[in-house]
Amino acid sequence: MQGIAPAHGTLRFGPFGADLLARELRKQGVRIKLPDQSFRVLGMLLECPGKLVSREALQQQIWPSDTFVDFEQGLNNSIKRLREALGDSAEMPQYIETLPRRGYRFIGAIDATSRRIQSLAVLPLEDLSHTGEQEYFAEGLTEALITTLAKIGELRVISRTSVMQYQGVRKPLSEIARELGVDAIVEGTVLRAGDRVRITAQLIDTPVETHLWAESYERDMRDILDLQSEVAHAIAREIRIKLTPIDEARLAKSHPVNPEAYEAYLKGRYYWNRRPAKLAEAIPCFEQAIAKDPTYAPAYAGLADCFSSLGAWALVSAEEGCVKAKGLALRALEIDHGSAEGHSALAYASMYHYDFLAAEREFEWAIEINPRYATAHHLFGWYLCTMGRHEESYTEFQRAIRLDPLSVTKSLLGNNWLYSRRYDRAIEQFTKDLDPDYGPSHSVLGWAYRCKSLYEPAITALQKGVELWPGSAPIAMLGEAYAAAGHRDAAHKILEELDRLSKQRYVTPYVVARIHFTLGERTEALHWLEVAYRQRAEWMVLLKVDPCFDDLRSDPRFQDLMRRMNFPT
Repeated sequence: MQGIAPAHGTLRFGPFGADLLARELRKQGVRIKLPDQSFRVLGMLLECPGKLVSREALQQQIWPSDTFVDFEQGLNNSIKRLREALGDSAEMPQYIETLPRRGYRFIGAIDATSRRIQSLAVLPLEDLSHTGEQEYFAEGLTEALITTLAKIGELRVISRTSVMQYQGVRKPLSEIARELGVDAIVEGTVLRAGDRVRITAQLIDTPVETHLWAESYERDMRDILDLQSEVAHAIAREIRIKLTPIDEARLAKSHPVNPEAYEAYLKGRYYWNRRPAKLAEAIPCFEQAIAKDPTYAPAYAGLADCFSSLGAWALVSAEEGCVKAKGLALRALEIDHGSAEGHSALAYASMYHYDFLAAEREFEWAIEINPRYATAHHLFGWYLCTMGRHEESYTEFQRAIRLDPLSVTKSLLGNNWLYSRRYDRAIEQFTKDLDPDYGPSHSVLGWAYRCKSLYEPAITALQKGVELWPGSAPIAMLGEAYAAAGHRDAAHKILEELDRLSKQRYVTPYVVARIHFTLGERTEALHWLEVAYRQRAEWMVLLKVDPCFDDLRSDPRFQDLMRRMNFPT
């Protein structure tokens, strides 16, 4: 008789699931306490459904002669406990049939049709405090669990942006799974009380909405990272994914994190995910996390992302944006060189620091470390777009969309159409995926209309962008649209407004150059591009692909500027 084979994974019968590797019995996903010897008996019976398992075989495998437990008593007690757990009886058995003096036989029907789960979504954990004050905490733990599960190479896990759109939404789980294109869903709750946190989670197979697994965990906040790893291991085991040594290394238990640092980090990511409007609120949270735990690498990566984003949105100068971001990302990698978030943050900062080859190398590192990290694919797609590598960019954006199907990446895909001069496709993409409350969505749609010489809808969309997107960039884009539409006075008024604003806060010289060139003021445009180069202005990364400057590309002064930008060939 063979022993329990770990390769069998979880066997299902009726409402029960028996995990042969973890030696756990569950009913509708809820674990049932069962002594180890009783489970081993069950495992041997499940290995040979419908066939006799003799008493001699049971004794040899479970009660060999060198044990201190009486075989007869041990076997009788194990069968009794097993029947109690299954709600079975010797007189009218559903699962365990007794063959007197010979042995036992499993007579239940084992589900042989269980499909392999290869993709899942973690829905927003419900905050049981119901005060609203812990919303950031529940959302942060949801994102952290997604990040942990995404480290499993064979498992596709939908990223945070897409699943957060189901927060508070009452829909059948099968419908949500269909919209996200996943095989299974994880849902649960979180309750924070002081330095203790309690998480419940359950795994549901869709579309039949069968509960596969459920568990409750309570931990000290210092052990929260270990808890996330434990949940990921449990889910991987339940869906029968074999973890590779690389997966195990990625899921390896982390050192305890300072509770106050972790809470500040979660709050920082909560605000960062609402960028650009909430970036200013995210920064002090990450700074607080670093102050509480100077060895917590994710906090450095998060702060680096903030400064890079401030630069990318043209809200601060390079000194306040990518330069700071690069130093923070390097510090994150000094602490944890295996951090995909750290490598992605360094790539993002390097890109806007005009260190293009380093940016590409770091993006590739981030994706190699964690192929399921949607943000790295998303930003790498944008990098490839600015380099004019549009086919590669399209492929990378599609990878990001597959991991995060409802995110703004679809809108960025419109940028790829825009900068490859396929304006109709760009307008179609931007219109289809327009977020009515997101300023950049309106601005890029307006920019696409402007490139198509559709000036009225361009101005309307850009005016909406100015309302919703802080900073000088959307104002300048509107000025450029006025110039292109022949409204020269309106364009010059925008230039005057930008000059006034520059005395109070940062105004990117790149967009000033675009207005001047659209007005036909070539020398002024080249002057402001030179200023932008000296200041390492963020949007200079667009110089290679920007349609606005197509008629300037033959100018020797522009060609000299392009050489100094040192774009990869």
